[in-house]
Amino acid sequence: MIEPGTFTWPTAPLPTDRLVLRQSEARDRAAFVELFASPEVGTYIGGARRRDELERAMPEVPGRRPGCFVVELDGTMIGMITLDPRGAERRGHVRPEAGAELGYLFLPEAWGRGYAFEACAAALDWFTGARPGEPVVLSTQSANHRAMRLAARLGFTEVERFEEYGAEQWFGVRHPATSAG
Repeated sequence: MIEPGTFTWPTAPLPTDRLVLRQSEARDRAAFVELFASPEVGTYIGGARRRDELERAMPEVPGRRPGCFVVELDGTMIGMITLDPRGAERRGHVRPEAGAELGYLFLPEAWGRGYAFEACAAALDWFTGARPGEPVVLSTQSANHRAMRLAARLGFTEVERFEEYGAEQWFGVRHPATSAG
């Protein structure tokens, strides 16, 4: 399992050709609310959350923790990427004691432009350098065809499918030697 203090989290933003991956800031709060309130974003993650509840509960600087990158385009947050431990109680493990689970959410206006691939590939490259030899896993609903295509493009291979949250889940692994392409 990844413990926040066991490796150095990037202190500087990670640039890509078009994007910047960085820590969350207070100016990102409205985008976080929009992300979690979006019905389109919520389709495969249990639904959108109520905007008024998000406004009340969202911290001043949401997502400020190791494992969470804000994805920025031209100075504005368009999504987020997480690299978190996969809890031992969750189904689907490569090695229970190691690795990370990749998660990502992007605002609908950012869909279809290759931003998710570009940002996830950069986060995975960073993780591979920081934790050589550690696999990364990804789980998504098998009905989420966009996520399935992205997983394959990022180098994830299917390990299993199982029922969770009332839907069939696809579980894949990206071994350390895999590169996105």
